[in-house]
Amino acid sequence: MSQISIIVAMAKNRTIGINNTLPWRCPEDLKHFKALTMGHHMIMGRKTFESIGKPLPGRTTVVLTRDRDLTIEGCLIAHTLPDAIAACTGDEVVCIVGGAEIYTQTMPLADTLYITEIQSDVPGDAWFPEFNQTEWQEVAREIRHQETPQTLEYHFVTYQRNKR
Repeated sequence: MSQISIIVAMAKNRTIGINNTLPWRCPEDLKHFKALTMGHHMIMGRKTFESIGKPLPGRTTVVLTRDRDLTIEGCLIAHTLPDAIAACTGDEVVCIVGGAEIYTQTMPLADTLYITEIQSDVPGDAWFPEFNQTEWQEVAREIRHQETPQTLEYHFVTYQRNKR
């Protein structure tokens, strides 16, 4: 059974996006995302895929969509979450990378949360779901700051689900 890891960057007010894009510019978070996902399957919704615009090199992209006619060159297409997870068979880590609806559906299945916590409230139109902190153990926190392209404090935080 694959380990299911949710990877997200989220503001203090749980914002993860606005107008189908990230509401901040944080190059180190993009590098962190690449390091976590490289060599693995990534499950994402269609709108998240469209915001990225292409399959990311070195990873297998599984796009979850209700559109039965959708085909995307270089990506696997799934119409249900179980089908999306089944498409990742053989990968020890399956990365859930958004958006909000996919995070909500996969939260009960996740083993690990990799959350980049942006240390401010940010306006947006997509949010990460609430989750019960008592079900999770913080196992790592790395505090970071950047001045460019915008001043930002953010933390790379790893949570492991408590044994069920």
